[in-house]
Amino acid sequence: MTGLSIFDYLIVAAFFAVMIGVGIFYSRKSKSSGEFFGGDRSVPWYLAGVSYYMGSFSALSFVMYSALAYKYGWLPVTLSWLNVPVVFLVTWFLALRWRRAVRVSPLEFLDRRFTNKMRQGLVWLGLPMRLLDGALKLFAIGTVVGVGMGFPIEAAIVVSGLVIICYTFLGGLKATLVADFIQFFVLTAIVVALPFFCLGRVGGLSGFVERAPEGFFALFTGKYTWLYLLVFFYAQFLELSTSWSMVQRFYTTRSEGDARKAGWLVSALLFFGPPLFFFPAMAARIFHPGIPDEDLNGVYAIVCREVLPAGLMGLVIAGMFSATMSTLAGFYNAIASVVTNDFYVRVLNPSASAKRQMAIARLSTFLAGALVIGLTFVMRSVQGANDLFDVTNQLFSVFGNPIAVPVLAGLLVKRFSRFSGFAGLSIGIGVGVTAFVAGAWVPCLREMIVMNCITTTATLLGMVWGTWCHPDLPVDVENKERFFEKLRKPS
Repeated sequence: MTGLSIFDYLIVAAFFAVMIGVGIFYSRKSKSSGEFFGGDRSVPWYLAGVSYYMGSFSALSFVMYSALAYKYGWLPVTLSWLNVPVVFLVTWFLALRWRRAVRVSPLEFLDRRFTNKMRQGLVWLGLPMRLLDGALKLFAIGTVVGVGMGFPIEAAIVVSGLVIICYTFLGGLKATLVADFIQFFVLTAIVVALPFFCLGRVGGLSGFVERAPEGFFALFTGKYTWLYLLVFFYAQFLELSTSWSMVQRFYTTRSEGDARKAGWLVSALLFFGPPLFFFPAMAARIFHPGIPDEDLNGVYAIVCREVLPAGLMGLVIAGMFSATMSTLAGFYNAIASVVTNDFYVRVLNPSASAKRQMAIARLSTFLAGALVIGLTFVMRSVQGANDLFDVTNQLFSVFGNPIAVPVLAGLLVKRFSRFSGFAGLSIGIGVGVTAFVAGAWVPCLREMIVMNCITTTATLLGMVWGTWCHPDLPVDVENKERFFEKLRKPS
């Protein structure tokens, strides 16, 4: 019924078996929450770099960006290449700061730099954001693997979700990193091979260039103006420099040199990957014209079914699973780290034993995975993919900036007071929600460019107001000096 051969199913089954095997292997090595979350700092730079790279995109990229490639041509490559300077800047300015500021949780420095109220606020604001983001990415698996390739959507969501829970639950961060490394080569195999199959359908590279529509190689087009790209660059910088799972790759490395090596590796991979990723969708515009807009989310899968020989679809499905499983596994481990260290140990049970912390870590991992699966089915039943992508991006522009801006300011700027973080967070979200509601009558307020400007400005003004109205006490100044002194010293 699905059009897949038994060989395809065997490839997918073998892929899942290897992932679970990785979790079982590393379950014996994770004896403490520090090892489970990477607090022992023993991650090699190449594992951290590949994992960061795999976590920077998902099957959602193949859904949305391939649709843009079919419709506009080179545009998604331009959008993706913006991440190269983003990661370069993040690595240069923040990699060492993250490694010196934290050890097992990306939020643990906030009560030292700001207040415990700020730390707990980001726990409870960040959790639903990460869960929603994870559900959207799992939903993308259903779209590209289910709709486009004929694989059962429910099975794609449930099986991949359970497998991720399994190996992350068992082996923690080490299992996630090794699984990412394996998934990288699975994904690379299909991403490198597919363009060569497409070249034969368009008369080679010269035939592709000659037959491409006018303006197909423009760097930006339509509503995707240089201003849009500038705001997109800013949004990507905030995401990749503060995302729990991304910064975890910096502070768990063996040394500060390894933290930066991981970042340089990511920049290189982000440069070479996009042309290979999106060429099949661009070529499809020539050899498969006329795909209606409502079907463009499945264009990558349509290309695969049309040009690949029988038996290779299983590898494609494994590759699509790889693109999202690596991202979600990082999410689950980072979420469990925050719940265990920033809430359970910090608030509920400061004297918890190592055994109890491990139990909470694994329970948090399981609950995060289960909630993501549940949210994915809610998404599928409530709305279509296009609406979900648009609405979710709007919501992230409302909440994402007020969360990320104070975190970055706390690491980079000493002048802001301890109270300023919570003030910026509260005012930024309050103004963002107000603008989003008003967008029902003034639609331009919900556009990405406008909303990013509103929430960023409100958050920064809130931090300035908080510093002015609530300056630091002498003891706060002393603590802040010690914190920034730690950031300046090599660890």
